[in-house]
Amino acid sequence: MKTNASERMLRVDQAGEYGATRIYEGQLAVMGNRARHARDIAAMASQEEAHRATFDAMMTARRVRPTLLQPLWSRAGYLLGAATALIGPEAAMACTVAIEEEIDRHYSRQLDLLEESGADPELEGHVRAFREDERAHRDTALEAGAERAPALPLLSGAIRLGCRLAIRLSERI
Repeated sequence: MKTNASERMLRVDQAGEYGATRIYEGQLAVMGNRARHARDIAAMASQEEAHRATFDAMMTARRVRPTLLQPLWSRAGYLLGAATALIGPEAAMACTVAIEEEIDRHYSRQLDLLEESGADPELEGHVRAFREDERAHRDTALEAGAERAPALPLLSGAIRLGCRLAIRLSERI
């Protein structure tokens, strides 16, 4: 695996973790800190912030630039979080499930490449650990009623498509 592959991975992973924090900020802004599931959302947001801080530090140490799309992901993430919270708590949880399923898929692909090459054990270790956290977020959201969200197939499909597009763009731009 070439060095620029690790750089692309770091860039997109940091962007994703940043976007996740913005989604949760949008949800909490609409739902409030006393709303049902607010404690779960705040806990997941805290983990996402820790993931982002890890990737930020790695990017600084390796002199990897963030995606140029970060301002867009900031707004889009916040709006997605606020919009799903406005629909209701189950829709907010469905948003988490949809995103975490895509991130699980994305991190699993990265791990396959990282394990095959053996070129970046530090990144591999973080991706492996963070993937487990993302899976736990998905499970928390499912337990909180994500599957009861209105128009679940449409909502989930649109969010997953947007997530895949954001991943592709952030790897390159």
